[in-house]
Amino acid sequence: MQSGPLYLIGPSGNPNFGDEFIAAAWLKYLAEVRPDADVWLDCPQPGLAQVLFEGMHPRLRVTNTLWRLVHETAEMPLDEAAEIIRARVTGLGSPSYDLGLLKLREAQSLHLIGGGFINENWSHHAGLVLAMRAVHAITGVRLIATGQGLMPELTSAPAEMPLFQDFVHAAARDEAGARAYGISQDLDDAFLGVTAEIARTTAEPGLYVCIQSDTADPERFETAVELARAAVEKAVSKGTNAYYVEAIPGADRVAYERLADLIPEERFLPFLHIWAHGLPLAAHQTWVTSRFHFHLLAASAGARGIAVGVKKGYYDVKHESLTALGSGWSLALDGDDPGIPADRGSLRDGLPALVARKRAEADKIYPPLPGQSAATASGTLTAGSLTAGAAKLFNKALAAPRKNKIRPGAH
Repeated sequence: MQSGPLYLIGPSGNPNFGDEFIAAAWLKYLAEVRPDADVWLDCPQPGLAQVLFEGMHPRLRVTNTLWRLVHETAEMPLDEAAEIIRARVTGLGSPSYDLGLLKLREAQSLHLIGGGFINENWSHHAGLVLAMRAVHAITGVRLIATGQGLMPELTSAPAEMPLFQDFVHAAARDEAGARAYGISQDLDDAFLGVTAEIARTTAEPGLYVCIQSDTADPERFETAVELARAAVEKAVSKGTNAYYVEAIPGADRVAYERLADLIPEERFLPFLHIWAHGLPLAAHQTWVTSRFHFHLLAASAGARGIAVGVKKGYYDVKHESLTALGSGWSLALDGDDPGIPADRGSLRDGLPALVARKRAEADKIYPPLPGQSAATASGTLTAGSLTAGAAKLFNKALAAPRKNKIRPGAH
């Protein structure tokens, strides 16, 4: 196996709870199985990512080399952007890129971690894969992709298909994506850290709500807010507390402002709170949310809920992948209100097997090193996610006003 850094590529740092959760899960996993390796994370917002992931791997470095390439060519047709990206990676000659591109040539693996960021919604993000393939052509580096949400299918660059050629491992998190791209189907990367997150904190009984305004069709957003309002009114009429949980600062505040007459500010849980202290998860909860990873994590804990679709061909595929795993949640994908199911699904009971399956995928990608026992390399992820210093910074931030209505960064 080639020596050199382990290089992760993902959409971290904006922040977005699901994206950050996946990156954190991989970093904590690598802290167990590769504590002495240099680990690089290439993401859109490396400054905030450095703070978010402080202490999660002892040799973490953060950059945005590939994401800068992709963002700087985002307005071009993808076939034109592909030529520029390949030329930049293979030919060098640009002082603002060359040191970062040379670091890529040292890597023993390039790993596109999970999330739903490479598809026709953001077709320019396919440039990340094209850049990975360009590095492979020079060095033979191992190319890996896990937990990918690839629908709606990319059609902007037919000449680049199959997109994941030269990858030693490529997996989609849903059947449609696996079939469309001719790759394997496996689990979302969040299953690598779900057990630890459930154990991180306790949750008060109640109804938990999150309706996003980003990546949402306007009419579906309006319908989703009305569905959430009806659920909150019903809960309040029964004396049940309702909470609002924020995954993306600002973007998730929009719907909360429409529900603030029913959910007091003290039961608004901002991103900073759930990142520092854990997402409140328990079997005695109910949820109404459009957020895929809240659906995944809450259903894994045994909570019942409604998954609300806000973008056809994207979020419906995501939520349906979880009902296929037994989340048991109702799906509100077409403006309907199916109500919260009376019984929980089978996902919580089947969770140990799913976590073991995800861990097996990770162990195949990063097998035990010579002299390292399999037992040593397959420990349980710790529940905590922040160092004491980082937690102190986050707690200071929590004391600041919560009404952040500006969402920093791009998707």
